[in-house]
Amino acid sequence: MTQPLAGIRIADFSHVMAGPYASHLLSLMGAEVIKIEPPHGDSFRNYGADQSLEGLSPAFIAANAGKKSIALDLKKPEDLNTARAIIARCDVLIENFRPGVITRLGLGYDAVKALRPDIVYCSVSGYGQDGPQRDWPAIDNIVQATSGMMMLSGEEGDPPVRVGFPLVDTLTGQTAAFAILSALIRRMQGGGSSYIDVSMFEASLSFMTSAVTPFLVTGQAMSRMGNTGYSGLPTASLFTARDGRQISLGVVQPGQFAALARYVGREDWLDNPLFATPEARRAHFDAMKAELAAVIAERDAADWEAGMSAAGIPCGMVRRVDEAQSLARPDALIALELPGRGGPSEAVKVPGVGFRLTPGEYGTITPPRLDGDRQAILDWLSAD
Repeated sequence: MTQPLAGIRIADFSHVMAGPYASHLLSLMGAEVIKIEPPHGDSFRNYGADQSLEGLSPAFIAANAGKKSIALDLKKPEDLNTARAIIARCDVLIENFRPGVITRLGLGYDAVKALRPDIVYCSVSGYGQDGPQRDWPAIDNIVQATSGMMMLSGEEGDPPVRVGFPLVDTLTGQTAAFAILSALIRRMQGGGSSYIDVSMFEASLSFMTSAVTPFLVTGQAMSRMGNTGYSGLPTASLFTARDGRQISLGVVQPGQFAALARYVGREDWLDNPLFATPEARRAHFDAMKAELAAVIAERDAADWEAGMSAAGIPCGMVRRVDEAQSLARPDALIALELPGRGGPSEAVKVPGVGFRLTPGEYGTITPPRLDGDRQAILDWLSAD
């Protein structure tokens, strides 16, 4: 089965995470991605303290496996001409230089349209290509701060809390990939070239619509609710089981609450005016949570998870990432082959795109060594 983006070619001038993650998603769906790196390589190649993978850090692999690499110094005329030749044969260009830099290098949107009139051109930056913040430097944790994201986690009065992985980078990459697919569809319908301006800040606001929209509608900022769910109900929160492990409950609907009460042998909650309705449970939040916490403390977390889930009660045990990956279906993870280290290993994999497309399948993918595809790319250019 041909993957849906087979035949689409991408010139990827981006680095670190947001831009590369966009092209990574498109690559997993079949697009050919040519990664144009500076002579010293993408800075993510040696990210972190462990240098044993020699330019293939886990952070780099996470967003670049399956691509081709060529190193070019865009300030040198010969290398710039090679970049132009690559672009002329591509459907998409992605870049995440500071606003204005790629234009000064001679590869801005207008210049690229002259090389490829129907190009889909995507620029990723912290705050967009125009506006008063366009020149502000931005990385994931900065935009987590400026977008309000850090003030959504934790309890009221707590210090700001950073989401523990580069969420802004990955959600921006997903946004860019979605935008590129939209532009490619429009091009197929005769719409021609497109310029896409993706802002990490604006992508974050869009992603946080469940928090931002209530303020825009009511003028009231959403309260910080810690580990309680969006519903604000005490039955959608975190509890500690007998073995010390924690479970998260998501009991928000009346039928779920009735099932919970029956399952734990507390049908009296259904008749108790303090707990019988969602409004009552919110009004008596602490009392309801305390009674439920006492019940949860009577059994181990895994027992609650299995039993409640079978009874239709939303319940999940809190896991570390190393535990969570074992729950994934086999085709959710893609086999990875590290250059120079033999064939693919069952233990070496990367996440897929997050959905299953039928028919369709992944093969083994390999992260590129810096400039590792230079000769093949030059041969391809000279053959055309």
